[in-house]
Amino acid sequence: MDEMDQVVNGQGSRSEKRAALIVCAIIVLVQACSSHPPAPIEERRVSEELRHAVMTPPDVYTVKSGDTLYAIAFRFGLDHRDIARWNQLLLTELIRPGQTLKLEEPPAATQPPPQQTTPRERRLVTSRPYEPPAAPVKTPPVRNPKPASSQKTAPPVSTNTKISWQWPAGGKILQSFDAADPGRTGLDIGGTEGQAVKAAARGTVVYSGSGLIGYGELIIIKHSDKLLSAYAHNRNRLVRENDRVKAGQKIAEMGRNGSNRVMLHFEVREFGSPVNPLRYLPKR
Repeated sequence: MDEMDQVVNGQGSRSEKRAALIVCAIIVLVQACSSHPPAPIEERRVSEELRHAVMTPPDVYTVKSGDTLYAIAFRFGLDHRDIARWNQLLLTELIRPGQTLKLEEPPAATQPPPQQTTPRERRLVTSRPYEPPAAPVKTPPVRNPKPASSQKTAPPVSTNTKISWQWPAGGKILQSFDAADPGRTGLDIGGTEGQAVKAAARGTVVYSGSGLIGYGELIIIKHSDKLLSAYAHNRNRLVRENDRVKAGQKIAEMGRNGSNRVMLHFEVREFGSPVNPLRYLPKR
């Protein structure tokens, strides 16, 4: 550096001075870049990866191979019954690739405007011929009525639809639910690769596949007309669609997400919308 200082300060030929200035500029540029290191590769992967956000539904959706009514509703945060109603489908009806489905409420049928009538027509419509009052109907007296206390009543219909929930996997919560963040629609539960993933409650498997981008190998279980649960990023799925499962039954093996992190992404959907799973899971 002493020799370079001498060249820059006037000692040395013009070409030497030019070369020295170029070297100094390179050194300054390298030091400036080193003070702002590039973002870690892990962060870039997370930003590039499709997160677990509920996608905005289009007006019309074209069915793809492997789609089910439940999977489409899950992808767009809709209730599967609404999609069936909007498209005049039975819940048990199969959909086929290439079929188009409405994903919004169709506009109500427009009613024709009421017909205008003249005063004379209104008088003709509203006027009625005289009718004598009907004779009162006599009801026979009830003999030997039973006391109210001895009359039998139908038993009340049971409305107990309580579902028993349990944790789908043991492990640390890596990320919690946040209703204000579309990338945090459930719980990320850590663990070891191949660890058992269990059904959080009894129900029927309505989706088992890898067709939903951002969820990897995914399983969706229907627990009632109101509730679904989802299990994403599995290494291996052990159940198929229409399988009935019990609470605690092993349904998959834990795998890795798009950032190569071992975890289970677990969601609970209420009428198609993500809700905090901790509202249902027992306290640890």
